[in-house]
Amino acid sequence: MMKNKILVAALLASTLSMNAQTETPKWVTDVKISGYGILDYNVSTQKGNHSNAFNLRLGRLSLDGKFLNDFAWKVQLQVNGNTSSLGTSPRLVDLFAEWQKYDFAKIKFGQFKRPFTFDNPLHPIDQGFMGVAQSVSSLSGFSDRTGEHASNGRDIGVQLQGDFLKTAEGRNLLHYQIGVFNGEGINMKDVDQQKDIIGGLWVMPVEGLRIGAFGWTGSTTRKANYTEEVTVGTVTTTQHVSKTVTLQKRRYALSAEYKKNDWTVRSEFIHSTGAGFASRTPDGKSKQSVAISSLGDQAEGCYALVIAPIIKKRLYAKARFDAYTPTGSWGQSRSLYEIGLDYDIDKHFRIASEYAIVKDKMLVNPNYNIMDIQVSFRF
Repeated sequence: MMKNKILVAALLASTLSMNAQTETPKWVTDVKISGYGILDYNVSTQKGNHSNAFNLRLGRLSLDGKFLNDFAWKVQLQVNGNTSSLGTSPRLVDLFAEWQKYDFAKIKFGQFKRPFTFDNPLHPIDQGFMGVAQSVSSLSGFSDRTGEHASNGRDIGVQLQGDFLKTAEGRNLLHYQIGVFNGEGINMKDVDQQKDIIGGLWVMPVEGLRIGAFGWTGSTTRKANYTEEVTVGTVTTTQHVSKTVTLQKRRYALSAEYKKNDWTVRSEFIHSTGAGFASRTPDGKSKQSVAISSLGDQAEGCYALVIAPIIKKRLYAKARFDAYTPTGSWGQSRSLYEIGLDYDIDKHFRIASEYAIVKDKMLVNPNYNIMDIQVSFRF
């Protein structure tokens, strides 16, 4: 009797094991893991702030797939190589799902890239330079001028996007995207219960060319609770203060890109109206946390770049002009004149070098140089 029970149990376990191996849930498909890393060596000759360091610029690991045929999903984690503080790393950068049944109307919800500028959504390796342009970094939510915490150009929300007006060859002529977001960056709840609205529209009149415009309206809010001394006549008292400050964001971008035959030419102009907070690391327990920056309420920038193949799919020469003013006055701008070479050992491994002449008009000694070498890999 005992032998029969053992035999039945063994057969049942074998059957369950075979079913587990052969029956994949029909609603989950194409699950894959991917990632990349960027290692960096950077030298700066800025007077009074010389630097010469190896850095772990980025490390990311992603898991993505599809379910129920029409939905795609993605989860992406990031580890920064910030040697001064690892307080913001590791962190979740992407967590979203997208309904993709129709090309002309896809709905994405979760945490993902803000639909603002051509440069922002590009893969950091494919972007081509040692970092995004200054205007993209400061006005798209990387290191935003508002004082919002670093968010890699992302936020939490929902977005509608699509392509339509196909040519006879099947190429779409028009793309649109519009989203509603918290406005506070990644992994943050909405503080002021107001939402950011961001949208873009571009046309693709010929193969490889796209010309677009983007708009952004929203706000960033901080709260602080602190004590301060108040003097009335000869009497000084300490009082508790609870303060909430909301700063508006009004931005637009004009963009153009031509990408064909291994060539890339791209240029964008971005303008922003709205003040920023003075501190980028608020503690929420001091008056300084909600103090307003002295830079004013205007900022703008532009860049123009070209990446040209010397040996197709292997060796590239590149150049970029990158200018940004945090005050809206070009008499207080920072400009970079960059040249470099990229070498792809294969599609998974790149060595990139770059040299930049910097002219920062807000410094007493405005002229200095930057040299940057990056080794990147992906799988």
